[in-house]
Amino acid sequence: MKKILTSWTFRIALLLVLASALSYTVHYFIFHDVHHIFLYMIGDFGFLFIDVLLVLLIIERLLASREKRSILQKLNMVIGTFFSEVGMGLLHRFSDFVENAEQLESEILINPHWDKKKFRDAQSKAASFKYSIVFDVDGLEELRDFLKEKHSFLLRLLENPILLENERFTDLLWAVFHLSEELNFRESLRDLPKGDIAHLKIDLRRAYSAILSQWIAYTEHLKDRHPFLFSLSARINPLNPKASPIVQE
Repeated sequence: MKKILTSWTFRIALLLVLASALSYTVHYFIFHDVHHIFLYMIGDFGFLFIDVLLVLLIIERLLASREKRSILQKLNMVIGTFFSEVGMGLLHRFSDFVENAEQLESEILINPHWDKKKFRDAQSKAASFKYSIVFDVDGLEELRDFLKEKHSFLLRLLENPILLENERFTDLLWAVFHLSEELNFRESLRDLPKGDIAHLKIDLRRAYSAILSQWIAYTEHLKDRHPFLFSLSARINPLNPKASPIVQE
């Protein structure tokens, strides 16, 4: 009870009530008309419910929308950090395991003229594409070492509570973690049985598909909000074998 009495909200509420009472008292001493005071007071109370309704339906939604945009902005900053630190490296390494990568590359060559539909179609293609995975032991060993090196960074990403706002990106991280653990728990990646090779191919396909789809979505965000970052992202497109950070025109 003591905390309530000393809180700033209680003090402000009390101040406002006293100010209202003072206003009605001054009104009475000037006009000496109690009937007029209560007439308008009841009318004001009646309109108070409409005020509350307006606050709930309009102002609250505006604040919620603004908060959501702020959260999404912070989330995309986290996703951008992921791709700068890990994601681009994984995309370049994963492409070496895809036999039919050229077929996908021809369909997802991002350029500045893409609209929202183009980006949505590209995400859909990346998610549904039938990846033909090649089992390359040397490439897998390099991938395992790369993921082991980035393990602490990935763990810090998972600890970030803002990731709860994006289930797809969280699933992406779990797919990468699972692949990393599968590779690390094997003493050797050579002379594996066919069943185990098939299992690792599934893990590679799942992780690559998730990262590629998320990268396309993130690139779309850059095009809308940060054109200068989008320009670089399009120039270093990991699906373009001729990609170069050098501006040609």
